[in-house]
Amino acid sequence: MKTQNLSLHHIIKESSLKDQKAPTLFMFHGYGSDENDLFSFANELPEELMIISVRAPYAMEPYGNAWYAINFDSVQGKFSDNDQARESRDKIVKFIKEAITNYPVDPENITLLGFSQGTILSYAVALSHPEIVKNLIALSGYINLDILEEGFSKNNFSGLDIYASHGSQDQVIPATWARKAPEKLKELGIAHKYSEFPVGHGVAPQNFMELKNWLKKRI
Repeated sequence: MKTQNLSLHHIIKESSLKDQKAPTLFMFHGYGSDENDLFSFANELPEELMIISVRAPYAMEPYGNAWYAINFDSVQGKFSDNDQARESRDKIVKFIKEAITNYPVDPENITLLGFSQGTILSYAVALSHPEIVKNLIALSGYINLDILEEGFSKNNFSGLDIYASHGSQDQVIPATWARKAPEKLKELGIAHKYSEFPVGHGVAPQNFMELKNWLKKRI
C-alpha cells in the first residue's frame, strides 16, 4: 500500500485482511522520538491489524520530534506547552479522519496506542472524541485535564475501552500521576484496566504480553 500525503507523516503496516476495511491501530510516540520507535512492536501484534505509526509535528534539534514543547525554567520548573498540546490533539483527530478517507480503515474499530507524551495526547483524543476511538492503550503516561476539550465529561463513553500501564520505578513520569487515570476513568464510567510493572520509563516484556492479549480480545 502506498503511503498517502496526509497532514502528518506516518508509516504503515498493512492488514492481513484483503478487500475489506481493517481494524486499525494508530501509534503515537514519546517526546524526542519518531514514528519508527513504537513501530518495532508491529510484527508482534495481531496480523489483521492495519498499523499506522505517526510522527509528531514539531521537529527537535538535533533529532526527534515532539507533540508539544516541554519547557524548563527556574520559576515554574518543568512545564508543558498546553496550547501546543491542544493543537496536536486536533491535528491527530484531523489525521485519523484523513486516514479513514484514504486507507481501508474500519471506522468502527480504531485503537490508539501511545507511549509517554504520545499517551497524554491519546488520552486527550479519546476522551475528547470517543466517537472515533474504540480502544486506547496508554503506556507510561497520564491524563492532562488541561488539554481535553471543554465539556468532555458529557461525552458518551459507552463504546470506549482503555488499557493503561506504568512502571512503578518511572523517573520521567511518576507512577502517582498515572494512578490518577483509573480514578478519573471510573468517575467517567469508562471500561478500563490499569497495571503497574517494576520497571522505569519503558515497557516490560510481561507488560507487552498483557496489552497484546487485551487487544486481541477487543479487535
